[in-house]
Amino acid sequence: MKQNKYDDVKFFSAYKKMSRSMKGLEGAGEWPVLKELIPDLRNKHVLDLGCGFGWHCRYAREQHASSVVGVDISEKMLQKARNLTNDPLISYIRKPIEDLNFTDSQFDVVISSLAFHYIESFESICKNVYDCLKPGGTFVFSVEHPIFTSRKEQDWHYDEQGNRLHWPVDNYAQEGLRETTFLTDNVTKYHRTLSTYINDLIQAGFNVKAVKEPMPTDIIEKNMPEMKDENRRPMFLIILAEK
Repeated sequence: MKQNKYDDVKFFSAYKKMSRSMKGLEGAGEWPVLKELIPDLRNKHVLDLGCGFGWHCRYAREQHASSVVGVDISEKMLQKARNLTNDPLISYIRKPIEDLNFTDSQFDVVISSLAFHYIESFESICKNVYDCLKPGGTFVFSVEHPIFTSRKEQDWHYDEQGNRLHWPVDNYAQEGLRETTFLTDNVTKYHRTLSTYINDLIQAGFNVKAVKEPMPTDIIEKNMPEMKDENRRPMFLIILAEK
């Protein structure tokens, strides 16, 4: 099933209030590490899967990309992206990531931020991205870390006073659907292990170049005090692969 939670009025209203929605890339805790893995985009054709408000699309053009295509299933997200964009070389397409069907070897770089854990088959994503990348092309993406997605609760274990004791991990090897809460109830995510992410990329033909589990920087901790406990466990997984 192709989930489109972001067009839900209640969910979208809550999402708009998040730091990453209001501050853009500088409000995204994983951005400093993701940014370092993105290759030189000058004169490159770029695809952004799950583009949301289009922050990465506009960043790519700031880095002199030749063209950028942003894909998202949510009309509300794309409407906001179009309102924030004044650039004829950026185009936005409403389409589920699962239905990706671009021309073979069309793009130099494919980027995705925190989208694939909403999709059941990462294996099919890898195959489709591999096909639409040019030889030597780059695939760089972030997802919620498997330690974060293993339990449907996706929350800390607390003591009786409400203090965070530890981050519990359970059923790690049991991949698949997790009905969880993110901004609202009844959000469907898919848990997969770290080895599955890597092996699916390898089996699709990619060379894995970097695997990162970013922790908050000092700047993030100062500007986003709610992130102070993120040094206790990784929340994000970021992978760089090449065709």
